[in-house]
Amino acid sequence: MSFYEPEHEFWRQTVRTFVRREVEPNVAAWERAGRIDPELWRKAAAQGLLGLSLPEEYGGGGEPDYRYRFIVMEELARVGAASVNAAFSLVDDLVGPYLLDLATDEQKKRLIPGLCDGTLTTAIAMTEPGAGSDLRGVRTLARQEGGDWVLNGSKTFITNGEHADFVVVLARSGEDDGKPRFSLFIVERGMPGFSSGTAMETIGRRGEAVSELFFDDVRVPGENVLGTVGRGFPHVMERLPKERMSIACYSLAIAEAAVNWTVGYTRERSAFGTPIAQFQHTKFGLAEMATEVDVTRAFIERSVLALNAGTLSPVEAAKAKWWASELAQRVIARCLQMHGGYGYTLEFPIARAFLDSRVQTIYGGTTEIMKEVIGRSLLA
Repeated sequence: MSFYEPEHEFWRQTVRTFVRREVEPNVAAWERAGRIDPELWRKAAAQGLLGLSLPEEYGGGGEPDYRYRFIVMEELARVGAASVNAAFSLVDDLVGPYLLDLATDEQKKRLIPGLCDGTLTTAIAMTEPGAGSDLRGVRTLARQEGGDWVLNGSKTFITNGEHADFVVVLARSGEDDGKPRFSLFIVERGMPGFSSGTAMETIGRRGEAVSELFFDDVRVPGENVLGTVGRGFPHVMERLPKERMSIACYSLAIAEAAVNWTVGYTRERSAFGTPIAQFQHTKFGLAEMATEVDVTRAFIERSVLALNAGTLSPVEAAKAKWWASELAQRVIARCLQMHGGYGYTLEFPIARAFLDSRVQTIYGGTTEIMKEVIGRSLLA
């Protein structure tokens, strides 16, 4: 049975046309500039590429089937647009689900339409200088003053942090029996005391505009609490499977793209008067990578269907995330080698993929943390 149905392939043609017209010609320039043109959000929204799973009443697609989102990732991977995928993922895989599940009616009406039509940009702020994969180490503090909350602290490695109109922030908001409790807050651009640093010099995905965020007595009104006070950590844990699946899916997509680029390159490139695709070493390498990718796809497809059904466990998501992201590292490195010296130039997409994919084993929980999650479940 095919994973994709005819309606999915019809959607793919829409996405592919958009990506070829609006994304592929501009990716390199956006990476050099360190920011994606904000107009892309509005253009993508007009084609229905943003807010796929968000309710139609707010301008979203109203389509919970994650296969549609997976197709967007595959088409962006074909042209090496990792930064664009990250920007879209903020709407569909990160902030969007938080708003859909936890926001009040007022918050939904105020924020979701802007995400869906591309007029609002967003970010999610969890990681801190001293707290990466271990979110219990968060030190950003929120203290209550009357009906408001006052935030102090900082966040780092925040995708789109420099340009976001609003940010979902995890902060420590008190204690219960000596244990820290956390809450989620919607912090909006222009709130006094809220600022961002300039984009950080990352080795890849430079179009994401990753930056630091600073909170200096930022007064956040009570109506900007997202979800239940003191339940921030459970709120985050409940939504990590979708975030991790998004990383797994894009990792698989970029690994597949790398193999396809390399098959094409080795057919055209000759050495000693023979296309290098004809050398046994090349054929064996391509055979190994194609097999690894196909085997991984079987697991990822099963996991996506489980996500659709609401049965994907955090452990299964952790398996998908670490395996697919590490697979992408192995495959892309081997493909770059087969490109020879040209693989070391940014004129070829394999070079950009080599840089862009490195973070996939780190963000969303490192490979080591994923293995810890899986190991604990086995020994429980």
